[in-house]
Amino acid sequence: MYLTRIALTDFRSYAAAELALEPGVSTLLGANGQGKTNLVEAIAYLSTLGSHRVANDAPLVRCGADRAILRGAVTSAERDSLVEIEINPGRANRARLNRAPVTRPRQVLGVLRTVLFAPEDLVLVKGDPDQRRRFLDDLLVASAPRYAGVRADYERVLRQRTALLKSLRAQPGARGARRYARAGASRSPGHGEDGYGQDASGHDGQGELSPAGRTLDVWDEHLATAGAELLAARIRLTSSLRPLVAKAYAGVSGAPGEAVISYRQSFRGPGSGGQPPATPAVPADPPADPAQLAAVLREALARVRAEELERGVCLVGPHRDDLELRIGDLPARGYASHGESWSMALALRLSGFDLLRAAGDDPVLLLDDVFAELDAGRRERLAGLVAGAEQVVVTAAVPGDVPAALSGPRFDVSGGEVTRAG
Repeated sequence: MYLTRIALTDFRSYAAAELALEPGVSTLLGANGQGKTNLVEAIAYLSTLGSHRVANDAPLVRCGADRAILRGAVTSAERDSLVEIEINPGRANRARLNRAPVTRPRQVLGVLRTVLFAPEDLVLVKGDPDQRRRFLDDLLVASAPRYAGVRADYERVLRQRTALLKSLRAQPGARGARRYARAGASRSPGHGEDGYGQDASGHDGQGELSPAGRTLDVWDEHLATAGAELLAARIRLTSSLRPLVAKAYAGVSGAPGEAVISYRQSFRGPGSGGQPPATPAVPADPPADPAQLAAVLREALARVRAEELERGVCLVGPHRDDLELRIGDLPARGYASHGESWSMALALRLSGFDLLRAAGDDPVLLLDDVFAELDAGRRERLAGLVAGAEQVVVTAAVPGDVPAALSGPRFDVSGGEVTRAG
């Protein structure tokens, strides 16, 4: 798979730009702030419908414009395709495939697949768990686009259930009812000191489910079902990635120390107190059976309901899990050196590339100003590992930062214009 042309209209700093590409390595050269990363971001957006730099679409539209348009021509072993995305901040984005409108933009996912290496990747190792969850979910969608729907369904359920918990927390009298439930009562004392007869499980003073309690039970079931499907996919993906990460880390680090990844749930079944056990020396993935995971989620939700009502937040589910990274016997976060952290971040991206490559066409590799961040050894080893990809797009401020193994056409990027060098 490779991109033959990308055209931008009112995207970031570009009023209009067009870039023709070929298989092999292409390098975008220019000083910082000239728009190299904007081009790479646009390519990745056509692939993922999201930016690796910002959480919402508003900054992607050029100042003064009301929308941005991206067009990409893609060649794969199966077909040639044209993908078009119209970015409308504050409104629904629109997409077309081969000039025909699609019902939902996510229907174009999978037409172009990319793996992006960027300086921001260091947060995969040093940052919070949400960065590592996003890594897994983005790779799930790249490998099987239907998971975009699974992910969206879970996020919708999570938003709705959290909103309900917050509304219940704000109700008068809720504090006393929750306190009574934490003391172990199965029924509230009726209309007591707070004037309300509803306990933290959602029962009224007569032992019947209140309307709010019935609604919360419904959302519990939705969260368990949607969450179990996402969890099972993440667990299977982690198991598939583990040997690939170890291999890639050894290839790029040039140093002793094995990289190990494991999926760490934020909850466990009965008898665990809701706390995950200490990480074993050899990680054991949780079972990836959706029915079993849904049952465990239901039990965990029941155990923490009083605390959720007290805090007004959803405490159980895949939105609180983590991908644990270890180098040797120690967690990478907080213990790895700068060089080791970079090696682990690169290993995660390389493992994603290997996984997608094994399933079909090579994804397009995007290396955004990565070589400037690496020492000479890692720079050369990374170049050797990616040089054989079907298409690689590299950005650099200094030509000397690009290893000789990545030779190919070069483009100058300056002042919002892209021109082929030489």
